[in-house]
Amino acid sequence: MSFGVPFSPATPVVALFDAFPIGATLQIGTDSSFWMGSFGGIQNGVALLTNAQLFANVGKPIDGIRPVVRIPIRMITFVSQ
Repeated sequence: MSFGVPFSPATPVVALFDAFPIGATLQIGTDSSFWMGSFGGIQNGVALLTNAQLFANVGKPIDGIRPVVRIPIRMITFVSQ
């Protein structure tokens, strides 16, 4: 069966965001750090966080607060509230 254009089903990580409303405070993990901020949605393969700060996995802040952060879905290791 051909779809006529390249077909890529949604990654299972996207389903992790279904339970969270826009504006919910989330922690989104990557390899050796995590972002904490307000959930802004999923757009073009990235999760959006607003007013987000990057932390080391030991919990210490790495950087200051950023107004918007775009985290590629493929880099996400966990999502928690």
